[in-house]
Amino acid sequence: MTTESGFRREESLGYAVNLLGRLFARALDRRLNRHGVALGQFPILLVLWEQEGITQSEIARRLDIEQPTVANTLKRMERDGLVSFSPDPGNRRQVLIGLTAKGRALQSPLIAEAQAVNERASQGLSAADSERFFALLRNMSANLSDLSE
Repeated sequence: MTTESGFRREESLGYAVNLLGRLFARALDRRLNRHGVALGQFPILLVLWEQEGITQSEIARRLDIEQPTVANTLKRMERDGLVSFSPDPGNRRQVLIGLTAKGRALQSPLIAEAQAVNERASQGLSAADSERFFALLRNMSANLSDLSE
């Protein structure tokens, strides 16, 4: 149905991308829960699998998430035995975040779960379709990135 302004949500890029994001999140959340990991913890694990021994502020910067959100998630992750905190030997005011053995052991199974969701979502798309889709997403992200500052 068209609104008085002529706007149709079904034809809105923002609406479509938001819906797709929510569907991805829902599918991934179900798969991560099988391993006792919450959806919000997964991006932090991805960062720590790339590089351990970084600060909370560095994690927040890499993920473009507010520091209080990262702090709360890290506390839950510590409680769940996924991460540990240690003082930064070079700066006593900073704390470095590392993975526990449990956090490291989840890398392969959780990456497999994410890949399964991606494969399911991209069924029927050719490699060229996927490449073009990523190019379009990068372009749209670049177009909007300065608006969020």
